[in-house]
Amino acid sequence: MKALLQLVEGNISRAWLGLVYLFLYIPLFFLIVFSFNSTRQDAVFTGFSLRWYQAMLEDSRLVEGFFLSLKVALITGTLSVVLGCFAAFVLVRYRRFSGRTLFYGLVNAPLVMPEVIIGLSLLLLMVAAQRTLGFPERGFATIVIGHTLLGMAYATVVIQSRLSEMDRSIEEAAMDLGCRPVQVFFLVTLPNIAPALVSAWLLTFTLSFDDVVVSEFLSGPGVTTLPQVIFSYARRGVNPSIYAAATLLIAAVSLGILAYSLVMLRRQKRLAREINAAAVA
Repeated sequence: MKALLQLVEGNISRAWLGLVYLFLYIPLFFLIVFSFNSTRQDAVFTGFSLRWYQAMLEDSRLVEGFFLSLKVALITGTLSVVLGCFAAFVLVRYRRFSGRTLFYGLVNAPLVMPEVIIGLSLLLLMVAAQRTLGFPERGFATIVIGHTLLGMAYATVVIQSRLSEMDRSIEEAAMDLGCRPVQVFFLVTLPNIAPALVSAWLLTFTLSFDDVVVSEFLSGPGVTTLPQVIFSYARRGVNPSIYAAATLLIAAVSLGILAYSLVMLRRQKRLAREINAAAVA
């Protein structure tokens, strides 16, 4: 009877997991299919065609928005990881200092604060700074600043978790062997938290590339990211060029995940071989 109950529970769990995957991925499947539709119909597939991919490449707003989003996301991901690494190191390594609670709250505030509030407050700050100092003008720089503020909070959480689990004895051993604190940080600490740095960079890159709300508040004339372009097109009705752009993004992300998985699998196999060889020796 117990075995039968376990079998039923296992089947229910697998069925529920299958329903969740269907709910998540069926919309993406239809999006990909209708990106190859020969007409603008979004309910009936009338025939296979690549016309919308050609229209997407000829749409200067989509192309320029893509490259702008890519540039912003690359810079934002890098800045967020650097600042998040420093913030996480301070919070983990220095348990007691004046203003630690305030610093912790300020770092984590963007995680729980609505993006509308963040975007509006940053807009007011940028306008006041421009009137007082003459810079920065709303555009590329202000979008990067806003995305970095948001991304730094997520990067700090990811890196802080890895630093908390790291064995401090490795750093102490390096200092006993004559390394200075700066050398310990770059030669010991950073290599050990490298997977967390990569994860934080990928997370903040994705958040920046996908952001609409903060970009809407901080963008200026002639500076429009890809999500903003897609959102503006979607408000005016069906545009299959959006489907084509989304399909290419899905393909790029899927290839990136596959490549990363293969690299990690090879590393794990190589590490296992090295451990076995060391055990035999």
